[in-house]
Amino acid sequence: MSTPIQTEHFTNALYALLDETFDNVRGYFLDKGTSMFETLATISAEEASVPVGGKCATLAAQVKHVAFYLDVLEDAVRTQQFKQIDWSEIWRETNSVTPDEWEDLKSSLRETYNRIKVLISETTEWPNEQQIGGAIAMIVHTAYHLGEIRQALCIVKP
Repeated sequence: MSTPIQTEHFTNALYALLDETFDNVRGYFLDKGTSMFETLATISAEEASVPVGGKCATLAAQVKHVAFYLDVLEDAVRTQQFKQIDWSEIWRETNSVTPDEWEDLKSSLRETYNRIKVLISETTEWPNEQQIGGAIAMIVHTAYHLGEIRQALCIVKP
């Protein structure tokens, strides 16, 4: 017989990991000062516009991809429709950004992140592995791209 995870425990853990990923490092898996928004605050539009390798995207594309991923996830959860998505579009279309575009991109990511937190607060149960897996994948996927961004900074800011 299996024992269900209490929704409150799962939701609290999810919030803590999201908070660490985006805002406030608690030491679960990041070093102090390395959350997404702390990292992005150190990057200029000029630096965000540099491709970090022959076939690699710009930092701006990485950020836009994370926001897009979270938007798609939120839409799928709210509508229960899983649409065919062109995941490569952002990588093809996002290159350099102006200072205003860079600020807009960071603001857009913040808005999307805030909507994800609302979505989680509205989720009263986690009834199956797909929903739990999607929530965990959201953190893992974002953390992966945060790592990509931080690694690229070694090239952009030697």
